[in-house]
Order: sequence, then C-alpha cells, then structure tokens
Amino acid sequence: YRLTLTGTPLENTTMDLWSQITFINPGLLGGQTFFKNEFQIPIEKRNDESKTKKLNAIIKPFLLRRLKSQVATDLPEKVENIYYTNMTVEQEKKYDEAKSFYRHKILDLIDKDGINSSRMMILEGLTKLRQLSNHPKMIDPMYEGDSGKLEDVSHMLESALMEGHKLLIFSQFVKHLDIVREMVKSKKIPFAYLDGSSNDRKEQVEKFNKDPNVKVFLISIKAGGLGLNLTEADYVFILDPWWNPAVEAQAMDRAHRIGQKRKVFSYKFITRNTVEEKILQLQKHKLKLSENLVQTE
Repeated sequence: YRLTLTGTPLENTTMDLWSQITFINPGLLGGQTFFKNEFQIPIEKRNDESKTKKLNAIIKPFLLRRLKSQVATDLPEKVENIYYTNMTVEQEKKYDEAKSFYRHKILDLIDKDGINSSRMMILEGLTKLRQLSNHPKMIDPMYEGDSGKLEDVSHMLESALMEGHKLLIFSQFVKHLDIVREMVKSKKIPFAYLDGSSNDRKEQVEKFNKDPNVKVFLISIKAGGLGLNLTEADYVFILDPWWNPAVEAQAMDRAHRIGQKRKVFSYKFITRNTVEEKILQLQKHKLKLSENLVQTE
C-alpha cells in the first residue's frame, strides 16, 4: 500500500498534485507533459472549469481530507484580518526609484537575452521592492526616515499589550525582525526571539509560554512557522506576505491549535500601492485553485 500525508496537497501549482498521485497510482494522471497540457495550463492559465471538475473527479476517490474544524471541534474561533498600511513620503520615494530602476534594467535584459535569462534579475527586483514595502533600512542601513508599516505595527502592538494579549510576530526577513526587535527594545518590552540561526529554540519557546511578563515573540516564518506549540498567544502579526498562503496559515496555527482557549486574531500587514498587493492577489488565486481541486465532502 502507498500513502502520502500532507497538510498542503497543492502548495504552488497543480503539478504538486501530479507528483503525489503519480507516487500513489503511477499513470493515473499520465506523464508530466501530458498532465501539463491537459490540466495544468488550462486550469491555471485559462481558468477552465470543465478541466478543474475533470481533474477533481479523477483524484477525489484517492483523497481523504480532515479539516481542523472537524477534528478539534472545541477550538475557539480564528479571525483573520488584512491591515492596509501607507508608505511615508520618503519611503515612497525610495520605492518608486527602485521600481523605475529595475523596470528599465529588466526590460533591457529581456530585449537582449530573453525572459528566461532575466529571471534572477526579476527575482532580485521583486525582493528589493518587498523589502522597501517593509522598511527602506533593510536595503540601505544609512536610511534615516520612517516606515509607514513600522509605525502601524508599533501602534497595534502597544494597543494589544495594553489589553493584556500575548503576540506572535512573524516575518520572512530576518532584517525586518531586527528592525522590529530594536523598536521593541526601545519601548523596554520583554520578548522572545527565534530565527534560523537560533541555538536556544526550546528555551525561547519556554520563556514565552511560561513567563507572564514576556508577551511578544518575534519569529522568522521559515524557522518557526511549524512545529511549535504557542497557545499562550492569541494575537498573530504577519509582517509581510509570503507567495504561498499555506506557509502563513501554518504560522498562524502556532497559536490556533489544541490547547487554545481564547479567540485568535491574526493581522496581515499589507503596504498599499506596492508589490505586496500583487502578492495578495496571487495568494487568492492559489487558495481558489486549492479549494476547487481538493474537496472530499
């Protein structure tokens, strides 16, 4: 017998489903090229509903899905919010400069070498714009100005602490966590901290869970997005959107899991008029894709 076990059967594209089903039942979905032409391109590029229904009908008998709401029936509600924030004038100037610089550079490169040879430059440009959406200091240590997002996070943090909440604050950028860490230190707020280079993972978790004075936990989403039980927290801040909504959902579930007695509030911070709004659209597309294909009611 063969079995695959996953919390994210469809993480990036429908090809994720192909690889799992091909392991369980070789040949059921044909070869990779056939699957790409028959299902992936029509479903992802053309929103072909008939192909979506067809693929769902083929894989449905081999899927057993259990939602957390079915298993952990006594879990309190989870409320997800998107918090839109505006750039400061100086931050916006830096963002527009970078956008213009990379746009010209990428278009020239595509003209000269084609789209495939330009992928690394496109990724570099997107990463820079994502960092500037958070705080220009992430790419320019000499930057003296403010960040609209940091101001809003600071205000929200203070409000939550005044109401007695414990918070998890996630970012995928360690540099962003460093900036938030300095802000938290300047306010003399005790905190726990975890990123990929931390050697005291267990100690930081215990410090947050057991010390009533430690109400803030700063966590790198890749280092602490899964495998941690942090039900002492009832507020979750996602400082920057990740391409894949499943990664964010797993991070939020560090607090929303068996043992949680309170309603959990999550806030995803999105900077207006930036690439972050585009990432939000991409996330919605991926969620819709997953919901249409992975259903076993």
